[in-house]
Amino acid sequence: MTGLVYKSTGSWYTVKTELGETYECRIKGKFRIQGIKSTNPISVGDVVDFELETDNNQVSGVIYNIHDRANYIVRKSVNLSKQTHIIASNIDQVFLMITINNPPTLTSFIDRFLVTANAYSIKTVLLFNKIDAYDEETLDEVRYLAHVYRNIGYECIGVSAVTGKNVDKVKALMHNKVSMFSGHSGVGKSTLVNTIEPTLNLKTKEISTLHSQGQHTTTFAEMFDLSFGGKIIDTPGIKGFGVVDMDKEEIGDYFPEIFKLKRDCKFNNCLHIQEPKCAVKKALDNDEIAFSRYRSYLQIVEGEDEHYRTDNWEKE
Repeated sequence: MTGLVYKSTGSWYTVKTELGETYECRIKGKFRIQGIKSTNPISVGDVVDFELETDNNQVSGVIYNIHDRANYIVRKSVNLSKQTHIIASNIDQVFLMITINNPPTLTSFIDRFLVTANAYSIKTVLLFNKIDAYDEETLDEVRYLAHVYRNIGYECIGVSAVTGKNVDKVKALMHNKVSMFSGHSGVGKSTLVNTIEPTLNLKTKEISTLHSQGQHTTTFAEMFDLSFGGKIIDTPGIKGFGVVDMDKEEIGDYFPEIFKLKRDCKFNNCLHIQEPKCAVKKALDNDEIAFSRYRSYLQIVEGEDEHYRTDNWEKE
């Protein structure tokens, strides 16, 4: 039988067939030794082949094959630096949710996420959430960030699950597509998803006022069918986003504004750091590239972690 993985709890996987039948499945041990360097050999969104077995009158499935993935979102695993964690696979688009405060989303996190999505050719839309709760000064910060990322080519939408602002716009983009929602704990993923599809009734919790962090709600990534067509993947909140190893020379290719300029650099292998006649550094001096973006680029090239990162794969 063939089905789509809707939920992963680490040892068991909820798989749904084309006929709408749902089975709890596990995997054969060999998946763990086939050279897969991921902490989770199977992820939500995977198409798998499985066979049924009966034990004490309980029917379950055993997954024996994973179909080739069109793409996936991956990050460095928590404590195993040589391994990765696949968040979800076979995605049409990702909505990265951003809040200016309560909790703050830093540009270094945004940029690392965008680099990874770009590397796997996954469209990313930036959702600036909770705009109903911002004062004018904070809204100016939203406008500035949206300006920076729109200039690069990313779609940016200000949304509010409370007032419903632009929820219909997001919903229209999701029609008949597999969409993943991601972001820090507490940015309001589950609340927005519930506004988009109230029948899902995902659990939500208040922000911790002590640390301005989200409390744990979503335990595992999970896919849901949408009544208006398409699917949504709700994911655990991410504190830090470790970029999976890339060659230094290719990192700039995943920053669209740097990639566009690199052909004008004097050297073909220019890293845009100390090389003479660098088109990227010239554009930076002329304020044609945002300094925050260039700083993120340098951090990734030099192998630095996000300074606030605690290496936790958290629940929202």
